[in-house]
Amino acid sequence: MGKRRNQSLAFYAFHSGLPDAMGTNNLSRWPIQVVIKVSSVVSPDGDIIDCVPRHKQPALDHPLLSDHKIQRVAPQRPKFKVERAPRNYSASDAARRAWQAWHHVGHCPRGTVPIRRSSVDDVLRAKSLFHFGKKQMRVPLARKVDAPDVVSGNGHEHAIAYTVNNQEVYGAKATMNVWDPSVQAENEFSLSQIWILSGSFDGADLNSIEAGWQVSPELYGDSRPRLFTYWTSDAYRATGCYNLLCAGFIQTNNRIAIGAAISPVSSPRSSQYDITILVWKDPKLGNWWMSFGDSMLVGYWPAELFTHLSDRATMVEWGGEVVNMRPNGEHTSTQMGSGRFAGSGFGKASYFRNLEVVDADNSLVSAQAIATLAENTKCYDIRSFSNADWGTYFYFGGPGNNPQCP
Repeated sequence: MGKRRNQSLAFYAFHSGLPDAMGTNNLSRWPIQVVIKVSSVVSPDGDIIDCVPRHKQPALDHPLLSDHKIQRVAPQRPKFKVERAPRNYSASDAARRAWQAWHHVGHCPRGTVPIRRSSVDDVLRAKSLFHFGKKQMRVPLARKVDAPDVVSGNGHEHAIAYTVNNQEVYGAKATMNVWDPSVQAENEFSLSQIWILSGSFDGADLNSIEAGWQVSPELYGDSRPRLFTYWTSDAYRATGCYNLLCAGFIQTNNRIAIGAAISPVSSPRSSQYDITILVWKDPKLGNWWMSFGDSMLVGYWPAELFTHLSDRATMVEWGGEVVNMRPNGEHTSTQMGSGRFAGSGFGKASYFRNLEVVDADNSLVSAQAIATLAENTKCYDIRSFSNADWGTYFYFGGPGNNPQCP
C-alpha cells in the first residue's frame, strides 16, 4: 500500500448545512461533489487520503465564502512560552508525539491538502444527509448559573475544565495524551477536545470551534482515535460539521489529514503519546487558526462563518465528552479518556496539561481561573492541579458502567 499519483476525480457526499427534508438514506437524492485530486495515499489502516489542490477544496463552496480569498499572509502567532519537560517525564518521553498512520506510506505534495475520503458505508451509517458529519443537537439541562453551555442533555456526558468570570478570550492551547477508549455502541463516541465558545444554547446562537481527538464508530466505521475539528454558529442546529465534511474550515497544510487516525497511542504504565493543539484568532484578519504540535499551521475557520466569534470568545473548555445511549437500559460502558478515573494519575489516567488562553494582546497566559465539572462522578470524573512544569493541568476520565454507575 502507498501513494498513487494521477490527476483524477474523487466523489464526496457533501452537504451544505441545509436540512434534508426527505430524511432519507437514498444516495440518489444526495448531492455528490466532484473533487479534483492529484494523487492519493492508501494508509495501512485502510483510509484513502486524497491530495486535493488547495484552491479546489470543498470548504470554499460555503455561500458565506463566495468572495473569500484563501489567507496567504501568515497569521500573527501568539507569543509562546518556552515549555519545559514535565516532572517524572524523561527527556526522551517528552519528545514523543502522536502522529498519523498514513504518513508511514506517503504524503501530499505542496499546493495540495489531504482530505480523508468518506466511503458509502460512512454515509449510510448516518440517519440522513443532514445528520452526516454532525453532532446531535443538544437540549440544555437545568444547571448552575456558572455552569458552561456545553453541559446538556441527549445523553452527552462530560468531565471538563472551563474558564470562569465571562473572560474575553481570543484562543486557547493545551496538550492532551491520546488513548483508544472502548466505545460500546455504534452511535456513541468518546472524545477529548478544546471548545472555543461564544453565545448561548438558550438563544440557539452558540458559536463553537472545537478540536481534539475522538473515537466514533458511526462517523469513521472503526474504533481508532482520530484527529478531528468541529464548528457551529447556531448551537449545532444546522450549521457546521466535523472535519471537512461540509464547507467552512479552510485547510492550508499538506501534512495533516483531519479525520485521519492518530498513531501511536498511550498505554497504561508505559509511553504516553500526546498532541498539542492551539486555536486562536488572528488579530490581523480575524480568522480563527489552528496549529498542531509545536507550530504546524493546519488551517483556519474564516471569520465570516460566525456571529459572536467574529468578535471574540467568552469561554474555553477542555476535557472529555461521551455519548451515553443507555444500551440495554443501563449506563453505557463507553470509556472516557483512558477508561480510568482521574485518581489513577500519570501513566494511567488521561490528562490535559499546560492549559493556556490567548488574551487581547495576543499573548498566551496560563489558564489560572478555571472550574471543573462532571455530571456523574461515579461514571467519569476530573481533578485539576497546578505546578511549575505542567502549569494548570488535570486528569479525567472513567469506565462508564460499573457497580456505582449502573
